Amino acid sequence: MEQEEAAAFADGGSQLVFGIEREVYDEAFIRTQLLHRKDNSTTLRQRLAKKFQCSSSRAKAVALSLLPILTWLPSYPVKQYLFSDVVSGLSTGVVQLPQGLAYAMLAAVPPVYGLYSSFYPVLLYTFFGTSRHISIGTFAVISLMIGGVVVREAPDSMFLYSVNGSNVSVAVNEVARDARRVQVAVVLTTMVGIIQIVLGILRFGFVAIYLTEPLVRGFTTAASVHVVISQLKYLLGVKTQRFSGPLSAIYIVKAVLGEITRTNITTLSIGLSCIVFLYVVKVLNERYKKKLPIPIPGEIIVVIVSTGVSYGLSLSDDHKVDVVGNIPTGLRPPAVPEFSLLPNLITDSFAVAIVGFSMGISLAKIFALKHGYSVEGNQELIALGLCNFISSFFQTFAITCSMSRSLVQESTGGKTQIAGLLASLVVLLVVVAIGFVFEPLPQTALAAIIMVNLLGMFKQFRDIPSLWRTSKIELAIWLVAFVASVLLGLDYGLLVALAFALLTVIYRTQSPKTSLLGHVPNTGLYYDVDEYEEASEYDGIKIFHSNSSVYFANSDLYVNALKEKTGVNPEKLQAARKAKKKQRQKMNSNQNSPLKICAKYKNEAVIHEVLPQSHEVQEQRNGQLEDKRSDSNSEEAMFLEPLGAVHSIILDWTTASFIDSVGAKAIKQVIKEYAEVDVRVVIAGCNRNLLAELDTLGFFTGDMATDMVFPTVHDAVLHCQHSKSSLPAAPDEMT
Repeated sequence: MEQEEAAAFADGGSQLVFGIEREVYDEAFIRTQLLHRKDNSTTLRQRLAKKFQCSSSRAKAVALSLLPILTWLPSYPVKQYLFSDVVSGLSTGVVQLPQGLAYAMLAAVPPVYGLYSSFYPVLLYTFFGTSRHISIGTFAVISLMIGGVVVREAPDSMFLYSVNGSNVSVAVNEVARDARRVQVAVVLTTMVGIIQIVLGILRFGFVAIYLTEPLVRGFTTAASVHVVISQLKYLLGVKTQRFSGPLSAIYIVKAVLGEITRTNITTLSIGLSCIVFLYVVKVLNERYKKKLPIPIPGEIIVVIVSTGVSYGLSLSDDHKVDVVGNIPTGLRPPAVPEFSLLPNLITDSFAVAIVGFSMGISLAKIFALKHGYSVEGNQELIALGLCNFISSFFQTFAITCSMSRSLVQESTGGKTQIAGLLASLVVLLVVVAIGFVFEPLPQTALAAIIMVNLLGMFKQFRDIPSLWRTSKIELAIWLVAFVASVLLGLDYGLLVALAFALLTVIYRTQSPKTSLLGHVPNTGLYYDVDEYEEASEYDGIKIFHSNSSVYFANSDLYVNALKEKTGVNPEKLQAARKAKKKQRQKMNSNQNSPLKICAKYKNEAVIHEVLPQSHEVQEQRNGQLEDKRSDSNSEEAMFLEPLGAVHSIILDWTTASFIDSVGAKAIKQVIKEYAEVDVRVVIAGCNRNLLAELDTLGFFTGDMATDMVFPTVHDAVLHCQHSKSSLPAAPDEMT
């Protein structure tokens, strides 16, 4: 039945060739003769028992999964790794300290809470995380998202009080306001942690794939715009209201410009000097990164120098320069978050949780690929959730990994999360012992640190010309994410960007590319006849290909494209047949004169004319097909032959992955319509899952049988050719 030739080398061993000789297979033959399903006789109870059975090996696997540190710490090569991890940890800690102070300003909480958020989560991630190189802690985008929520829930207007008993002069109770804002940030972080833990347990690590790279890059670029705008008032030394929600960026710029005449020149001079210095250091670190043993710690230099200058010159008292202010010494005792604030924070919690995880896992995968190990998405989700949830009881705000610190940790030789552990100890030392030293630190210096660290984010504008050349749809996603996030705020902007990204998926499947396939001689391969000159169609056979599945959103478009591409429209052929029968009956009653039928192609549209005997059709030219038929005594023997002699249509479903009930009904209907005009439709290239769906939907009932489905397009072509050649000739053929 089947002969298979051994693989051989042709042309002196230069090319591998193969040859297979077998019968033409259809699905009916495959199900009865070729394939037999395995007997899966296990019951649901047995499967559940197997899944939840307990053993020592399974318990060990679960422990290693939840505590990845146990997989590498026992075999930690001290001599090879320890020195590199110490250098990397100290370098990262020096960067983490000023960033923690600065990003607390973005989160609208006192700076010391940024230090707390740079200690507890980093310590916890050492035990629960699977990445060896990312630096966990505060991050500008997440901090800004938290700040927007905090300001919305605890605006300045809630804490106004009259000065000296006068209703004319009012001020903000900053102590009460900051305490309330810390409560909001803490309970938001608790909820973020719970969401991440639950999603990780439910194996929902895949949710990050919906944040496609263009979306994330457009979103983070917009977040950078928000961050820079929010720091303008600190750079200029002016007092403005803090805004959140839609159009907040515009309101902030308007408010800053309205107060620009009150700019503190001393504050602006310090800020600009810090920006210039940090930019030069960043350029030097990038240019000489292969020669420098460790990057120049520009941020800590700025913090130390500006703190010293501020303290020595009494900038806060004499020049009205805003400084960090009180930094309590020591760690705060654990406290239960204020859960009464939770109802208004659910949506924001989901946004922060998903964005934080997406940024963390994307950077973790980059380093894992570079250094030859793997990270587990669901465990990373659980690790981030535990870091946020447990740390929130110690007054921290939500964290994720930082790109700039991760690059420092990796480039300075960090091998494991021992480096992250040491970085957290550097922060702990400052919090416990010397935090008060940084109280004179000017806020404009922190604003400069934030702005310069975002330079890499603004380089993402270079994506626009690249995406214009490669993918217009991805460019649209980038632009929508950017514009929506800038104008509507990060929370609503993210939702709009996600919705638009999903709409592009629907658009791509709803409007797929369709084509007619032709064979390349002596290959068994089929390609688009409009694209490749070697591909040619078989006589009487149309092979229709669509690069999408068939479902409710595109089933009508699929059927319309099928009729248009093949040039065979059953409705028009049926209409012509009815017109012919009606005209014949009329003429038979008036005069016994036969008819002739003329069918024409014109601009791929089908035109049918019923002409009397006196109008002889004698020409065939320029795409016109003219057929003549003689009269027949039997009305059942008279039929309208498909235009262009098309007798078979093959639906190529090699790219289809699923079908729903609407799509199945549409296909069954069109197959019946073509059958009524003597055109047979068969299906080729179905995968087994798609066939199982067709069985479930009851597709193979009535006139539909499994022998109309073929494993390959070539099987279908050979079947159609054989079926046509074996048919008896019609009683009166067209001439």
